[in-house]
Amino acid sequence: MQNLAKIITNFVDFLYKPFEKVVPKQLFRYAACGGGNMVLDWVLYFLVYNFVIGHELVNLQFSICNFQFAQAITPHIAALCIVFPITLLTGFWLNRHVTFTQSSLKGYRQLGRYTLIVFLNLAINYFGLKLCVEVWGWYPTPSKMFITCLTIAISFFGQKYYSFRK
Repeated sequence: MQNLAKIITNFVDFLYKPFEKVVPKQLFRYAACGGGNMVLDWVLYFLVYNFVIGHELVNLQFSICNFQFAQAITPHIAALCIVFPITLLTGFWLNRHVTFTQSSLKGYRQLGRYTLIVFLNLAINYFGLKLCVEVWGWYPTPSKMFITCLTIAISFFGQKYYSFRK
């Protein structure tokens, strides 16, 4: 895995050369890894939604202490539930081994902190969209773009100074 991290780092650093006078290297690595992970997320979501779940409701049935529970999950949410843990782990791995390589924290501690930041960003997205669209009356797409800018900044500083601090 270290060899793969080295290959990815060298490739990202090669792409960085034209930007080195404008953007700090760590920020560029963060953007490249995040962008790559986002594309992976989109591709996996498309594949799972269209070919694994096949646009069908997913029926979950389970029992706890002789109580039967049944829940139907819409296909787009089921695809999200399948893909999210994968891209959470790939995003963590890329950040740990490519972007924030100087951290002295243990891996399990980094993963826990990374996951907290990711869930914080999910909450900011949810409540931010509710506020911008439903309360302030903004259009959804510019609202999402605005909130994404906020969460990228929060995520970068959260990962740098909390999840992967030195």
